[in-house]
Amino acid sequence: MGDARCSCGAVTLSLPEEPSRIVVACHCIDCQRRTGAPFGAGAYYPAELVAISGTSKEFTHAAASGGEIHNYFCPQCGSTVYWKLGNMPGLIAVAVGAMADPTYPTPVISVFEQSKHHWVRIDGAVEHFRQNRLPKNSN
Repeated sequence: MGDARCSCGAVTLSLPEEPSRIVVACHCIDCQRRTGAPFGAGAYYPAELVAISGTSKEFTHAAASGGEIHNYFCPQCGSTVYWKLGNMPGLIAVAVGAMADPTYPTPVISVFEQSKHHWVRIDGAVEHFRQNRLPKNSN
């Protein structure tokens, strides 16, 4: 699909040509605060297929899904470009908005809908979950 990058271009990710099949809309409060939007959208790729350029700053905290979430953002412009979940080793989540591709595939999973804004609709072939998709201790 190309690249993802922060607003200023200092942090870039080279992505596989094939789009991710795991695109998740997350309505948890942490994603709302991280993005400044009513939900976050991430495309999950095998980490070994993603090349990261530039220096990012890391912010780690407890994830609503259990374990830790490691958010990586540009220290220049503040854009969060990618993150890693402690309970999903081997995968890297790339902010769909950082790809700036309006044709990118629709989310297939919508999680933490318990805190979804009432006016948000994620339609189509999507699995909907009130909380996380997996129990906290699942691998």
